[in-house]
Order: sequence, then structure tokens, then C-alpha cells
Amino acid sequence: MMRRYQQNNRRLVSQGAMVIALATLVTGCGVSSRMEPYKQTDTIIAEGELVVILSRKHHATHEAESNITECIGHNLSSGSDGIEVHPTTAFEDMLYPWFEPSTAPLTTEELPEVLAHPGVSSRIADSGVRYVVWLDGATDRVASGGGISCAAGVGGAGCLGLAWWQTDAKYEATIWDLTDSTSAGTINADVTGKSVMPAIIIPLPFIARTKTHACKGLADQLKVFLTTEG
Repeated sequence: MMRRYQQNNRRLVSQGAMVIALATLVTGCGVSSRMEPYKQTDTIIAEGELVVILSRKHHATHEAESNITECIGHNLSSGSDGIEVHPTTAFEDMLYPWFEPSTAPLTTEELPEVLAHPGVSSRIADSGVRYVVWLDGATDRVASGGGISCAAGVGGAGCLGLAWWQTDAKYEATIWDLTDSTSAGTINADVTGKSVMPAIIIPLPFIARTKTHACKGLADQLKVFLTTEG
């Protein structure tokens, strides 16, 4: 009986030490963010002018997800300083196939040729869209480690261990001014975060939401970019 008590006591001490270690790691979980805007012109958006957010899909391994374009559009149009955003799908449908993600112009040098097609310029003018924001990039898991083991027995079931993973959200927003077919500038976002999932009986995930931070950061930067002279 005494031996069993000592074994249980050592097990509890060991698990307690692990809990402390895991708690220390969890408190270190966080997100680091870097935003780099580069504005090439002094133009700003005027009342009645709209922005549309489009994603590039020319590179199969580097495609912006549709949910982040929606997220940026929502955040850009929100708040007292919100900017009116034209729905992405409606814009693509209205100008099909010229602004489809896989066939749209890659540079501003190609833009006049697209605008020269019958009806394109007039449809854009009717829509009120002045700026196109092209979004490139993705959120990827770049590292991971640790492990969690689970077991079930007569006394019940439980898990023990620690898993972690690091995600990197890298996006580039290129802003085109459709009124004169020029590039107004770019905004680069690089957000890195480490998520951890300690398990003492049950796994408890602590997620670093890098994509959400990238979305919010890009939307905030776009508001400043489009309303402030260079």
C-alpha cells in the first residue's frame, strides 16, 4: 500500500511539474506582425468611389484564400472611417472574363488593353470602382513538433503531452488606380504565430490566429493608404 502511495505521489508531482512547464509555454504563445506600406502616388479615394478586393490565382502554390479577401473587405468597410467596398463576385461577374482571378492582367502595363475591350470601361465607371486591390499570398504551417498520447483503461481515459505548430501568414496587397491605369503602391503583411496544445487528461488548444491578424492589419493599412496623401 505504501509503495502504491509513493508511486501515485511521484506521478502527481511529475504531472504537476509538467503542468507548470506547459503553462509557461502557453503564456509564451503569441503573434508577431509586420506591415510595410509603400505608396507611390498622392491620390486618395473620393466620396462615391469604391474599392474592390480581388485575389490572384496565377500561382497554384501562392494563392490568396477567398475567406481572407472577404475578411479584408468586411473590415475595410466597417467603422466610422470605413470605405465602401464593391462585392468581389459581383465585380468579377460584371466584367467576365477580364477580371477573373486566373485571366486578369498581371501588370498595369496590361491594364489599358483590358480597359479597351468594348463595355469594360463603361461598366467600371457605372460600378463606381476606382481602386482594385490585388491580394497575393497564403497562410501556411511552417513548423511543428511535440506530441500527445492518449490511453483508456479501467479507471478512465486521458491524454498527456504537448503539441505545437507555427504558422506564417504572408500577403501582398497591390493597389491599382483604374482612373489612370497606374499602380498606387503596395502593402506587405507578414504575421507569424505559434500555437500550442497542452494535454493533461484533455487537449486544450491555444491558437495563434495569424490569418485574422493579417486581415485586420491589411484592412487598417488600406484605410490609411486610401485616405492619406503620400
